[in-house]
Amino acid sequence: MTENLQHAREQLLLISQQLCALGLNCGTSGNASIRVNDAQGQLGLLITPSGMAVDKMTLDDLVWMDFSGSAQGNRAPSSEWRFHVDILRQRPEINTVIHTHSVFATTLSTLRRDIPAFHYMIAMAGGDSIRCAPYALFGSQQLSDNALLALKQRKACLLANHGMIAIGETAEKALSITVEVETLCEQYLRALQVGEPYVLTQQEMAEVYEQFKGYGAWATNP
Repeated sequence: MTENLQHAREQLLLISQQLCALGLNCGTSGNASIRVNDAQGQLGLLITPSGMAVDKMTLDDLVWMDFSGSAQGNRAPSSEWRFHVDILRQRPEINTVIHTHSVFATTLSTLRRDIPAFHYMIAMAGGDSIRCAPYALFGSQQLSDNALLALKQRKACLLANHGMIAIGETAEKALSITVEVETLCEQYLRALQVGEPYVLTQQEMAEVYEQFKGYGAWATNP
């Protein structure tokens, strides 16, 4: 096992544990992946296993896959491996994919509506909205296709009646986006209980993108 692969295993297990500790996933829900070379240098990804609770998961349970969908490991890959493979194959700047069934993102996804720019932090996902991908069966190619469209020029999306996806150049950035999207989902749901929130204009959001160029964790975003 190369240092690169070993480090990726440790990162993936840690981020999976953090998602549970933060209440963003629980039990066997959700999954995550990291782009990495295997021991022979072949480019692919590590992904969490199918149907396994994180508190039972070890480094050896993580599954390596290539970009054709072939898997190597002691366990089967997550049933959602298709959108992990497709996202990492089509977005070379992205190195980590996180999928959660977190409470507020999942609740909002059942409304099947995009999240508009009701708050300037929407910009951290790469645009003036967080799109909601149309519903498709979990684990299906159609779900992956829908997610890819919803993630076009974005770093997060909702999956209708399902949950969310967040992506990032690093595991830390992907986790930060996941946390921020869940917070925005909670805020938007609370606002909707009162009425329709005011939405920032394109000019106001353009000013946010400019400000974000030097703003901490989001400095690499638009």
